Amino acid sequence: MGGVEDDEPASKRMKLSSVELRGLSNGSAFREPVAGSLRDLMARPLPSEGDEDVIGPAGVIKRVEFVRIIAKALYSLGYTKSGAHLEEESGIPLHSSMVNLFTQQILDGHWDESLATLSKIGLVDESVIKSASFLILEQKFFELLDAEKVMDALKTLRTEIAPLCIKNSRVRELSSCIVSPPKCVVVCSPKQDIVRAKSRPKLLEELQKLLPPTIMIPERRLEHLVEQALVLQREACMFHNSSDRDMSLYTDHQCGRDQIPSRTLQILQGHTDEVWFLQFSHNGKYLASSSNDRSAIIWEVDLNGGVTLKHKLSGHQKPVSCVSWSSDDQQLLTCGVEEAVRRWDVSSGNCLHVYEKAGLGLVSCGWHPDRKWIFSGANDKSICMWELGGKELECWKGQRTLKISDLEVTSDGKQIITMCKESALLLLDREAKVERYIEEDQTITSFSLSRDNKFLLVNLLNQEIHLWNIEGEVKLVAKYKGHKRSRFVIRSCFGGLEQAFIASGSEDSQVCIFVLHFKS
Repeated sequence: MGGVEDDEPASKRMKLSSVELRGLSNGSAFREPVAGSLRDLMARPLPSEGDEDVIGPAGVIKRVEFVRIIAKALYSLGYTKSGAHLEEESGIPLHSSMVNLFTQQILDGHWDESLATLSKIGLVDESVIKSASFLILEQKFFELLDAEKVMDALKTLRTEIAPLCIKNSRVRELSSCIVSPPKCVVVCSPKQDIVRAKSRPKLLEELQKLLPPTIMIPERRLEHLVEQALVLQREACMFHNSSDRDMSLYTDHQCGRDQIPSRTLQILQGHTDEVWFLQFSHNGKYLASSSNDRSAIIWEVDLNGGVTLKHKLSGHQKPVSCVSWSSDDQQLLTCGVEEAVRRWDVSSGNCLHVYEKAGLGLVSCGWHPDRKWIFSGANDKSICMWELGGKELECWKGQRTLKISDLEVTSDGKQIITMCKESALLLLDREAKVERYIEEDQTITSFSLSRDNKFLLVNLLNQEIHLWNIEGEVKLVAKYKGHKRSRFVIRSCFGGLEQAFIASGSEDSQVCIFVLHFKS
């Protein structure tokens, strides 16, 4: 808008009953035996060139780990026979026979035997052995209580759990279950209601997380590795502007420059003078524009992206400097330069109310998110809060805004952001009565707030855009250069998927797109 003065990121498995198998969340501990010789069903793999212990072009993937993780994934996905085939053909068991025995003992509730086996499965860390033993004995304790064998439960607590000398506060909680059984509900997870003992498959999952991955492979490890690879590819994609569902395992992900809009699709003609301000509605169905021709226009966006003129809003006596959408996009505010703020009904285009102050002109406007109040800056450097009906509720006087000013309200309605000096922004927490400032060494021409309220883009007279993190301690995190500005107010904004880009106008008839350097 207007002119500005120049200064210028197992082989074999023990059999598990079908009921118990369904009870396991991962389905990986056991599977039914496969009939027939697999040698008759499958061809043997060809020997790999070079070192057979590693695979992959870079030679960093250990074959045994790779095969075990694939087998684990097959069982987790319910492909029990395929997992068994892989173990048989590769000769690489998912788990050792001792781990299989331990797993079966847990599922069968053979607590003493499982404790004995625990010491034989290759654990070297004594603290892990104690922690695993505690989980097993705790399960034994609760199951004894559930079976109303109170004395046996007490014996387990005194002679087996307490001597481990760990988790003393938990031991006291278990003791309270002996003294006052109803307290067991508090000791256990709230979601378990009065069921004090967790399911045995659930216990097995907890033990699996505790034991080293070389002994029991973590659940969904392959999915985690693949997802991690996709995320890394996404983060490394400079022009990333597509949804995650567009990513594929078949090819490495890379967005091209064509993901950034670069073609003129339509020219909107409705104003008769300079367009000073543009803002899309929150739902993307409308676009509002304001102009030096003293009007604002509501444009409607159809499903194919085409834009048509819906309403031309007339009534201002001076150029319209800015617009602001209500959170439900049903109403629109427009502000005339040092004049008045008008509230419009989007569906009909009717003016619902005019906000003005005798002897003063309003210079900016913004909505409270609950749509009960609006805010405006005035040319006496104050900020006013109004009821929709026009009653002024509060006014923050002093150096609060400038004659030519932007105004933003955070989505929680707590903070108001305005220019308070030529080179400073005010972040006013109206509830906590706290003021913070952003100080620049150049004249500020405009600013824009990110959708998540964490960042501010500040355009400066010297053709720079500064990115400020305003969450917590205010700090400058990035600077952008490239656009041209000599006469007019140039605005920049966040855009693209997850607001990962910055777009800026430029006086050389270009639109500059910057990749956001800093990500929260």
